[in-house]
Amino acid sequence: MTARALVLAGCMVFTAAYLGVAARAEPTPVRQRLSGLPLTIDRWHGRLEPDLTKEILAILGVDDYTIRSYAAPSAPTLSLYVGYHSSQRQGDTIHSPLNCLPGAGWIPVELGRVTLYVRRSDGQPRAINVNRVIIEKGLDRYLVLYWYQSHGRVVASEYWGKVYTVVDAIRYNRTDAALVRVMAPLDSDHPEAATRAEAEATSFVQAMFPLLGRYLPE
Repeated sequence: MTARALVLAGCMVFTAAYLGVAARAEPTPVRQRLSGLPLTIDRWHGRLEPDLTKEILAILGVDDYTIRSYAAPSAPTLSLYVGYHSSQRQGDTIHSPLNCLPGAGWIPVELGRVTLYVRRSDGQPRAINVNRVIIEKGLDRYLVLYWYQSHGRVVASEYWGKVYTVVDAIRYNRTDAALVRVMAPLDSDHPEAATRAEAEATSFVQAMFPLLGRYLPE
């Protein structure tokens, strides 16, 4: 009975602390707008894609985003999407691509994760674990790399992303986070096509990742 009372008391204290934090306005981190992300990144040259419709933006609930294509010599044209949420308290939580893509007719046919070796904005090396998905619609196939990023943390798991959101809300009174997604077309269903696409997508992520710290607050 004593142990149960202590657990109950601990839960009540935790809940009270969370509600107290939730009632405070979140601080606004200093960052640059995603529109400022360079169109030239290493050997990749980008172009802006059409803005998302008001209907899609209402569903996504993002406060800032960029969607663009990047091409390099002898490489497939990659698609980049970064969507930033300044707060996730009012139900504007990040939508998993695994929920959104099927709604657009894309079917995930291969799911997994991969470790990428990148550099932080200060040049220090780090390893990040990201989702690796192959999707198809009709004859079109794409390899997708995506992850959730917040406060310098990179998370592949949607579940752990939500756990960290609650923890950061209590510790820092912040729930801001972003989804980063890179898509590479596959020219066939042969395994070598996926290997080539993954190599190009990985090269692009390695070139882009050090820049994200300016736009996604750490």
